[in-house]
Formats: sequence, C-alpha cells, structure tokens
Amino acid sequence: MRPWLNRTVAGAGITSALGDLCYETAQVILPGFLAVLGIPAAALGLIEGVADAVASLTKLAAGHIADRLGQRKRLVLLGYALTPLGQGLIALAAGWPMILLGRVLAWFGKGLRGPLRDAIVLQAVDPALRGRAFGFHRAADTVGAVLGPLTGVALLELAQSWPWAEASGPFRLVLWFTLLPGLLAVLAFALMVHDPGHVPNPRLRLAGAWRDMPIAFRRYAGAVALFGAGDYSHVLLILAATTLLTPALGAVEAAQVAGLMYVLRNLVQMGASYPVGWLADRLGHRRVLAVGYALGAGSALALALAFAWQVASVAALAAIFVLAGLYMAVQEALESTVSAEFIPRERLTTGLGALGFVNGLTRFFSSAMVGLLWTAVSGQAAFALAAGLMLTGTVLLVRVRR
Repeated sequence: MRPWLNRTVAGAGITSALGDLCYETAQVILPGFLAVLGIPAAALGLIEGVADAVASLTKLAAGHIADRLGQRKRLVLLGYALTPLGQGLIALAAGWPMILLGRVLAWFGKGLRGPLRDAIVLQAVDPALRGRAFGFHRAADTVGAVLGPLTGVALLELAQSWPWAEASGPFRLVLWFTLLPGLLAVLAFALMVHDPGHVPNPRLRLAGAWRDMPIAFRRYAGAVALFGAGDYSHVLLILAATTLLTPALGAVEAAQVAGLMYVLRNLVQMGASYPVGWLADRLGHRRVLAVGYALGAGSALALALAFAWQVASVAALAAIFVLAGLYMAVQEALESTVSAEFIPRERLTTGLGALGFVNGLTRFFSSAMVGLLWTAVSGQAAFALAAGLMLTGTVLLVRVRR
C-alpha cells in the first residue's frame, strides 16, 4: 500500500496553504472595506452569491474538459494564477462593480482548480487512505486560512497608524499584499505536484455527463445541494459578529474582534481536519459527513438566536465560530471522498466538477438569500431559514444508500 503522505499530497497542501493565505487575508477585511465604501450587506451577499455561481459553473466545465483532454495540472496552475489577479482588481475598486469583477475572476480560478486538484490527490493515494490524505490536505489548506486573517488584522492595525488620503487606504494596502502568497502558490504547485496520470476520453459529452452518473451519486448530490442552499458564505458570519458587537465595542474594534473570531474558526477547522479524515476511514465517510452537516445546521440556528436576543457576548459568538469551524472541517475533508464512492474512475473529475457545480449554484442562492433577507426582514429570519435548509439536507444525506 502506497504511503498517503507523498510529494503530491504534500505539494497540494502547501499550495492550498499559500492560496488560502492569499484569499483569507483579504476575506477578513473585505466587510470593513465595503463598509468604508458605503456598500450594504445586500450587495455583499449578492457579490458572494454571484462569485459562488461562477465558481460552480467553472467546476462543471473544468472537470469535463479535464476528463476529455486528460490535462489537469496546467488548468490548476491557471486557476491559482487568477486568484491574485482578482485580488488586485478589488484593491483598485471604488465601488461594488469592480469588487464584483475581482471576486468573480478569483472565484473563476477557484472553480477551475478545485475538482482537478482533488482528483489528482484522490488518485495519488490508495482508497483506504483517502480520508487521511484529504484530512491532511484540508488541514494544510486551513493553515493559510489561520495565518491569512491574522495577517490581515495585523496589517490593517499597522496601516491605520499611517497617514492616508482616504479611509479605504489601509484596506487597499492589505489587498495588494495578498498578491505575494498567491504567486507563490502557483510556483509551489508547478514544482511539487505530479499528476499521476489521466487517460483522455474525447467521446465524453457534457450534455450527458449528469444523466450517465449513477443514481446514488445524483441522490447524494441532491442532499449536498440542499445543504448548500443554506450554507451561506462566512463573510456574512464575520459581518454578523461585527454588527452584533458594534453597539458595545464600536465599529473598528468590533471588526477586529470578528476577524479574530474568524481566525478561531479556522484554527478549529485546521485542528479537526486530519482527525475527521482518520475517523471517517474507520467509521464511514458518509456517517461522519452527516454529523458535520448537523453541526452546520446548529451553527446557523445559533446565529439566528443571537440576532433574536441581540447577543453582544464575545464568548457566545465565539462558540458559534467554533461550531462553524467543526462543520467546515468535516465538509471540506469528506464531500469529495464520499463522491468517489459513487463515481466511476474514468469520470471522477467530471463527477467532482458536477458536484461542485450543484453545490456552488445552491450557495449562490444561500449567500444572496441571507444577504437580501437580512436587509429586508432581519438577521434572525435569514439565518433561521439557512438552518432549516441545512437540516433538511442533513436528513436527505442520511437516507442516501449506495
């Protein structure tokens, strides 16, 4: 049996850590950047939703093209290169259209690389060790997600002491910094990751790709999609904590505390990722994924209650971020490995792309729905609906049989 920690798995982990450092450094300061530009929560929800939809469409097309041509590594490299390019556009933005363009470009890159990279990692290890390999990869990925927000908060604090002509100046400095780890991610993947080989399938047609998938996989994708319909972007989680804490702490301190809570969420995800994979290899991947989905529904319900009771307790809100970190660890580590239980090997990349498409499309609905409902009605209503959708997806997942 091949060792699960090989050069390709390690290289994919290092690349993802650098890619997340690029992305998460900007993620944590983005709500504050939009606030100083006067952009409301509804716009943020729509921006995140459109970006998720673009990523989902790209995943479907990228998986299909990779299976037809037998080429994956070059497309992954292109995907990683597009992320810093998108961040640069956001740094230049004066309003929401440029932010939307930058976010869409970065998410196009994310959609392009995701299923292809996962397929490479899946084929680099034996099936019995996939949980460990993906747990390690997601843990390494989350190292960047931990360092990114810390870097963003620290740079923002440092930049605030400098003279700026406009309030957005410190935020733009942080965004320009993110280009460095983004370019290093491209270099790491090029030098370390080996695609174990993929036979071209030029007869494969996109129109029939979904129809030809096993019925059990389609049912599984339906459960993932319904959960994803409530799985809002965690930029909105940061914004929620900032909103609830602002009356007690003020806008700047509330944004910094919310950013540190997001770091806590990422630390929890990083620490839980490998144990989740190890546990799934022993207890069953679908069973552990269902528990993770239930935790996700619980975190959304807790946030709805926080809005209902106007909770301004740092400890209580931090507990919600901990729940979010736990369910993200399970979701990120196991959705692809469970997919591999249903998909024929020759269509693995297409299947992962199809799952990403379905998941991302429903997350477009989720982020847009939460942002709009929050603005039009209340945060309580928005996150309560999200919790209901996530719980329904959990129930459907439990009912899926191979």
